[in-house]
Amino acid sequence: MALYNSKRLVLLVLEFSFVTLVTCSADENCETSLSEILVTKEQYDEMGRLVRSCNGEVTVNKCEGMCSSQVHPSIATVTGFLKECHCCRENYLRERIVTLSHCYNADGVRLDDPKYAVMEIRLQEPDECQCFKCGDYSR
Repeated sequence: MALYNSKRLVLLVLEFSFVTLVTCSADENCETSLSEILVTKEQYDEMGRLVRSCNGEVTVNKCEGMCSSQVHPSIATVTGFLKECHCCRENYLRERIVTLSHCYNADGVRLDDPKYAVMEIRLQEPDECQCFKCGDYSR
C-alpha cells in the first residue's frame, strides 16, 4: 500500500509542474492589417471564348496575429492532454468594389477603348478580426 501512495504522489507532482510550464503564454494580438495582392479576372463570351483579361494590384485587409493556445492534463482524453487552440480569423466580412485597370484582349494587346479598358469586380475582405477556437466554423 505504501508503494502505491508514493507513485501517486510522484504523479501528482509531475502534473503540477507540467501545468506550471504550459500556462505561460503570449498576449493575443489578432488584428486587421493591409496586404497588397495581384488580382486577375477573365471575361468570356457566350461561346466560352476569352474576351478580355484584366489585372491590377489591390490593397485588401487580412487577419494576422497570435492567439492564446494551451495544453492541460486531462483524464477525459485518450492522450491525457486537452488542447485548447485559438486562431486569428475574420469576425466580419465586407464586400468592396475594386477597379482592375490593366485589361488585355485574347491576343495580349492592351485595350484602349474606355468600355473595355477597365473592369470593376466585387471582393470580400475581413472588416474585423478576432481569436476563435480553431476548427469552429459555426459562426
